[in-house]
Amino acid sequence: MPCPAAAQPARSTGEPYPITVIGRGLSDTPATPAYDTTVLERDAIAASASGRIEDVLASVAGFSQFRRSDSRSANPSNQGATLRALGGNASSRALVLLDGVPVANPFFGYIPFSALAPQRLGRVQITRGGGAGAFGAGAVSGTIELESGSPDTLGPLTAEALVDQRGETQAALTVAPQLGQGFAVASVQWDRGKGFWTTPSGQRTPASVRAGFESWSAALRAVAPLDATTELQASVLAYDDQRTLRFAGADSRSSGQQASLRLVGRGAWAFDVLGYVQTQDFANVVISSTSFRKTLDQVKTPSTGYGGKIELRPPLARNHVTRLGADLRVAEGALYEEPFSAQTGLRTALRRAGGRNTDLGLYAEDDWTIGRLTLTAGARADRWRIDNGFFREIAASGRMTTDNRYADRAGWTGNFRGGAVWRVADAISVRAAAYTGFRQPTLNELYRPFVVFPITTQANAALKNEKLEGYEAGLELRPLAGLALTVTAFDNRLKDAIANVTLSPTTRQRRNVDAIRARGLELGARGAWGTFSLEASLSWTDAKVDASGPSAALDGLRPAQVPRLAASGTLGWQPAAGWRLSSTVRHVGRQYEDDLQTDVLPAVTTVDGVVQVPLRPGVSLLLRAENLLDARIVTRNQAGSIDLGAPRTIWGGLKVGLR
Repeated sequence: MPCPAAAQPARSTGEPYPITVIGRGLSDTPATPAYDTTVLERDAIAASASGRIEDVLASVAGFSQFRRSDSRSANPSNQGATLRALGGNASSRALVLLDGVPVANPFFGYIPFSALAPQRLGRVQITRGGGAGAFGAGAVSGTIELESGSPDTLGPLTAEALVDQRGETQAALTVAPQLGQGFAVASVQWDRGKGFWTTPSGQRTPASVRAGFESWSAALRAVAPLDATTELQASVLAYDDQRTLRFAGADSRSSGQQASLRLVGRGAWAFDVLGYVQTQDFANVVISSTSFRKTLDQVKTPSTGYGGKIELRPPLARNHVTRLGADLRVAEGALYEEPFSAQTGLRTALRRAGGRNTDLGLYAEDDWTIGRLTLTAGARADRWRIDNGFFREIAASGRMTTDNRYADRAGWTGNFRGGAVWRVADAISVRAAAYTGFRQPTLNELYRPFVVFPITTQANAALKNEKLEGYEAGLELRPLAGLALTVTAFDNRLKDAIANVTLSPTTRQRRNVDAIRARGLELGARGAWGTFSLEASLSWTDAKVDASGPSAALDGLRPAQVPRLAASGTLGWQPAAGWRLSSTVRHVGRQYEDDLQTDVLPAVTTVDGVVQVPLRPGVSLLLRAENLLDARIVTRNQAGSIDLGAPRTIWGGLKVGLR
């Protein structure tokens, strides 16, 4: 609740200072442009043809998930987020934050994209490359910061209701009232549908079904001032997501709840204090592609994540911005699953596995501005721990067949980053940066085997931490009014990268390979001329695996699921108030399904479109087209057995927005 006027500091005239509630964390530091950073504002976020956050992020070339499928037709555990072609497995190598809170599933490391509705976001910032700031452990490919909107960006009320040609529906409602000197944002979203066919017509069987889906999410956020420079932010989020993949009975479900409390002070001694807790669960049924019987029931995988951070920015010296901080992340969870015989349909065993990962980080960073030159340097020390790991299997008879308890491990890791940005002239800036980072293996990678029939991937409790070394240099030009061009050259090497290594035609195991090295170029363009706008990016990456010993067969190969070329461009036109027309062209180059490069995912180019036409004040007709040219998107290819992505999908409905 807002504070009474008597509690506010007063001016010499006796009048209180004005209070401005922002609803965000502390502002970016002066050296943020020293790193390869892209910002998507509200208009770009709202221009997605699918209405899904992973589609919004895909407009930044170099962003990728483990598979090309979106959150309607992918297995949720495959939806990790990665930048700069440092892929190869389904865990996130990018750190994804929602209002400062890490959102990755504590057990698997995937991102619950269906819970992150673009309708409630006001800003997205993507920083490629390693990070040394808060929660920097895990940011080996970059950081994606999602910021919730406020009444200023969202309006007091927005609502959408759409239906597509298959009868699927999307509905969203957001209310953002000003409450005294603070505000609140309440939002709900509900999507459901029978889905499209992921199985090509020539490969369908009587057991094949469409990729049906139903998901909802709800969020509530409140921001209130405590005094003229301090505000309290409280947030809660809940979601549930159900999907069916390929065969009848192959159902998955993910759900979760999250709460956070944040105190932000913007005085001379600025500070940011955050605490959070989250609980998530995952269940999945695997169906045999030959007998079409249930072969595995992942009954539940409950997990809990909790932690927080404290950051202080003391005014130590003129022209310096100094950050001092500490953060804590704890992830713990366990799986319960039941394998079944594909021949008899009888349960063959019970399995339990899990553990706990902990990271305590201390960090310091300073930005020094000297005229047109800004220098930055930061260091981070992490005390990591992997403990309580176990795997148990009980036969159908009740006899214990496996009871593995893994030794606890712990250690310290130090990481650094530094850079410079020089504003040569008003239209020219050059920058350079170097950094290191690390990522702990997830509980899933350590302890959980899985099956994508007929291939079994084994866990590995002996996995080591991944370690990053990276360098980059870039140039920003503004040759014309309203036009900005960027180019970045980078060289990143991820040592001890975790990959799914093929041991036999039906068996893989998670192992550390020597390294994944990714070198490439990232190009960007942003322009605004009157009623027209342009957002474009391109990423060309030469990524290779360095491997020896048992993984030597991978040496020199491209990591699985990693394209060499990715590009995206969106052209927008707003001919009058309330009108919006945009078209997005996106290209993803050829990828390999597996680590040995035996199965190919062909290159694909898609075209999307969005049209918004005002019907009356506050009410608009909204039309969205996904994959307008109906390109064939291959998302999985295992020896010719393939899955397909979204075909041409046309949405139509109404959008209500009050200002």
